[in-house]
Amino acid sequence: MKHSLQQMAAFAETARHGSFAAAARELGSAPSTLAKAVARLEASLQVKLFHRTTRQVSLTPDGERLFGRCERLLAELEALQADASGARDEPTGLLRVDLPIVLGRECVLPLLARMAQRFPRLQLDVRLQDAYADLVKEGIDVAVRLGPLKDSSLVAQRIGSQSMVLVASRRYVEAKGTPRRLEDLSAHEALLFRMPTSGRDRPWRFRQGGKDVEMQPPTRMRVNDGEGLVAAVRLDLGLAQLPEYFVRRELASGEVVEVLKSLRPTPSPILAVYPGARLVPARVRAFLHELRSLEV
Repeated sequence: MKHSLQQMAAFAETARHGSFAAAARELGSAPSTLAKAVARLEASLQVKLFHRTTRQVSLTPDGERLFGRCERLLAELEALQADASGARDEPTGLLRVDLPIVLGRECVLPLLARMAQRFPRLQLDVRLQDAYADLVKEGIDVAVRLGPLKDSSLVAQRIGSQSMVLVASRRYVEAKGTPRRLEDLSAHEALLFRMPTSGRDRPWRFRQGGKDVEMQPPTRMRVNDGEGLVAAVRLDLGLAQLPEYFVRRELASGEVVEVLKSLRPTPSPILAVYPGARLVPARVRAFLHELRSLEV
């Protein structure tokens, strides 16, 4: 049984990292040791778990199925070990979280800093990216996602709402005028956000006449980075629709102003999502508890 669990751990870490070398660095082992452990597991199960090349490995369909089950097994084992040692309610071990870049840096990192001070045995692996990660494949404990949940295999908890604001620099509206109606937007420069998950321009959304409406304005400039879009606004290049927390400081200073405030769209949900499992480790439960105090 001991060797089987070691083989499962070697397999899971290799699947997360996509190579024996990267997994070995994470575990403090030798790549050859992990490769042999995985080979023994494949021999005992009589299935091929990885497609191998000289630089990386990728899961076979059998490997994909085993990886999901293996992750749940290892998480439950860790929780049981913590329970047996009397540390069931103390967050320990490595907490892997995946966060949108700006929301993560501005709003979630302060919560994680508070957790790190409170729980000295907790380790943090924080990934800031706007593209959606595969939680199971990458071994991520919790991700923060914007908008409705699209993966029914994940558990979701609503932790807040994201308000979108249409903004421009004060210099821009002084030079070009302030739009008062949706129809006025055609006379202005639109700065659009190219969504990293799809490569498409994010449409502008408004609440008018009791319902949400969408528009896709023509543009001379699109940006695939939220901070870059804020910079374009500050450089007087036009109007952009952004999450309010992206421009909180600029709005407070007056450098940037909100337009068409009465037409703000319905806020979209901010979710904490994690793989479904019967036992949720204490570190995950503690992080979910902290997220309830999220301020956006």
